[in-house]
Amino acid sequence: MIGRMSERILTALPVFNEESHVGEVLTEVLQHVDDVLVVDDGSSDRTSEILTRDFPGVNVEHHGQNRGYGAALKTAFEFALKYGYDILVTMDCDGQHQPRFLKEIAAQVNRPDQPVEMVSGSRYLQQFGNNSLPPEERRAINARITRCLNEQLGLNITDAFCGFKAYRVSALADLDITDKGYAMPLQLWVQAVDLGWRISEFAVPLVYLDEARSFGGSLDDATIRLNHYRNVLNSELQRRGMSQFLTLDCGSQR
Repeated sequence: MIGRMSERILTALPVFNEESHVGEVLTEVLQHVDDVLVVDDGSSDRTSEILTRDFPGVNVEHHGQNRGYGAALKTAFEFALKYGYDILVTMDCDGQHQPRFLKEIAAQVNRPDQPVEMVSGSRYLQQFGNNSLPPEERRAINARITRCLNEQLGLNITDAFCGFKAYRVSALADLDITDKGYAMPLQLWVQAVDLGWRISEFAVPLVYLDEARSFGGSLDDATIRLNHYRNVLNSELQRRGMSQFLTLDCGSQR
C-alpha cells in the first residue's frame, strides 16, 4: 500500500502563462490525486480563464502580478501549512514532470525504513527510455551547482534544480524563503542542511518540451545566470551563519 490512509497530501503547481499546458497537465494530475493547488503567478494569457472554466474543483491562489517561481512555491508552502496537510508534492506545469509518479514520490516521505523531510526528484539519477537530450548550458550549470552543493554542504545529490519534490509539511514551517526567483532552490538546499533535514532523491524522466523557455531578462545569459546562482548561494550561507562554507568559486571550471 502506498502511504497511510490518514495522510493528507496536496499537489501544488506554480504556473505563469501556461495556457498551452495547464489544461492537459491538470487533467492528468487529477487522474492520480484529489487535492490540487495551482498558484497562478500573475498570468496574463488565458491560464486564469482555463482554470476557472474547466477546473472549478481545483484550489487556486492568484498573485495579482508576477512575483517569480520562488514566490509561487512559498505560497504553496504557506497553503499546505495553513490547511493542515501532511505531505506537499510540487511539480511544474510545463509538461516536464509526469503525474503518474505523484503517489510514489509522496510515499517516499514516510518510508518505514527511511523517513525524510524532503524527497527531491532527479533527472540524472536513472536513465529512462524516453529521456530527452537537455540543453547543454542548462545541464552544465545544473552539474556545476550540484557539485558545489555536494562538496560544500556534504550533500550527495544529482540534480540541484528539479522542481518535482515531496515535503513533510510540518518541516516547512522552519523555512525562511526570501528569494522570489529561480534561485530559490539554493536557499532551500542551504536551509535544509542547516535544519538537519533528512533528504532522499527520486528518479524521474528527463523531459524538455520547450528548450527556449526564458528565465527572464538577463538570466537567459548562461554566464549571468551562473553568477547569480553563486551570489544567492553565498548570501544564503552568510545569512544562516554558515560562512565557513562560502563558495566563492562555486561553478568555476575545473
